[in-house]
Amino acid sequence: MQRTLIELPPLQILGFCLAISLFEGLTYMASDLVMPAMLTVTQDLDADPRHIPYAFNLYLIGGVCLQWLIGPLSDRFGRRTLLLVGCALFGMTCAAAVATPGIEVFNALRLLQGMGLGFVVAVSYPALQEVFCEADAVRLMALLGNIALLSPLLGPLVGSLLLEWLSWRELFLGLSLAAAIAWLGLYACMPETVGIVRHDGRQQAPVPLSWHQTRLRYAALLRTPKFLGASLALGLMSLPLIVWIGLSPLLLIQLLGLSTQEYALWQIPIFAAVIAGNLILDRLLASRELPQLIHLALWPFCLGLLILLAGALTGATLGLLICGLVLYAVGLGMSNAALYRLALFSSDDSKGLVSAAIGMISIAVMGASGSIIAAIGGGSRLESFALWAALGGLLSLPFLYRFFRASRQETVSSTHP
Repeated sequence: MQRTLIELPPLQILGFCLAISLFEGLTYMASDLVMPAMLTVTQDLDADPRHIPYAFNLYLIGGVCLQWLIGPLSDRFGRRTLLLVGCALFGMTCAAAVATPGIEVFNALRLLQGMGLGFVVAVSYPALQEVFCEADAVRLMALLGNIALLSPLLGPLVGSLLLEWLSWRELFLGLSLAAAIAWLGLYACMPETVGIVRHDGRQQAPVPLSWHQTRLRYAALLRTPKFLGASLALGLMSLPLIVWIGLSPLLLIQLLGLSTQEYALWQIPIFAAVIAGNLILDRLLASRELPQLIHLALWPFCLGLLILLAGALTGATLGLLICGLVLYAVGLGMSNAALYRLALFSSDDSKGLVSAAIGMISIAVMGASGSIIAAIGGGSRLESFALWAALGGLLSLPFLYRFFRASRQETVSSTHP
């Protein structure tokens, strides 16, 4: 049974976890599930195929553009209220896609659908941290991380299968019905964490909404070395995996001439390694502190990236590339949820605002860096990919050092006032 900081019946705990998992899974799958149907969408709507990448990019932009606002709103009006609003918005915009008259409306709906992802990051993640004790919150974050990481692998495959029997409009209708189930689960099982006194005596009090104060609070976060180091490190540590997701179709199918089935099979060891890292994290949580776990995870993380770097300098083969990525992915799985927890509590500010800032910074780092790597030819040769992916991941180490140094200084100053 999960150990909670708010007294909840076991069935409510289970329903709460399942509802959040379903909502997060839908927001990630809605990005990848629809991609195999996009050519049909443009044909049905008499649109140019150049709109296909626009629809994907608009979905990702929607996931980032409102996080700065969603977090403070959840601090003021409550996590439960905002997550119900976000789930309803996602479900209604998916349902509206069934009657889409043209590509412009379709793209606008993709932007609104993507905002559901912002509610997941800025609202549900802090809620989990406030409901569960540290160890269980980290375990649940690792589980949700698995859902996010498996989506790029399973989404296109599942979408292709479903399109054998369903039209793209029926696919969106199915997403809206699943979102309605998630909404009912959240309505029935999600507790409110803002303003509730927990049994450990702590309380996340509602924070009055002031645009001036919100701007000052974000500025104060960006001036906090501990927070900034952890947030930048989160983005850069995930960068090699994000770049692999984006460029592996070019590397494996276009460059090496592999089939789509072979391409899918080569993804399995990498994503399985992330899951293995999460399982190792789960086993070690009882005996080690979170900073110790991150230091331990850096061994496979760095070894994998150094293998990539060696391959870039000496001539990368696909086998060497996968070997390096697998080791790196184990380290990422061991460290990601733990580092997020430390980043969230690196500031005493309200967790909705802090979580929104973490999401915006880390996603911006991944998106901007991934675009730069793609633009400079990261998908043209195995050696080029290995070089830039390794350098991008290793660049997280100075920011991790900055985070741990700031943490030590804070500990020393509190011990010796």
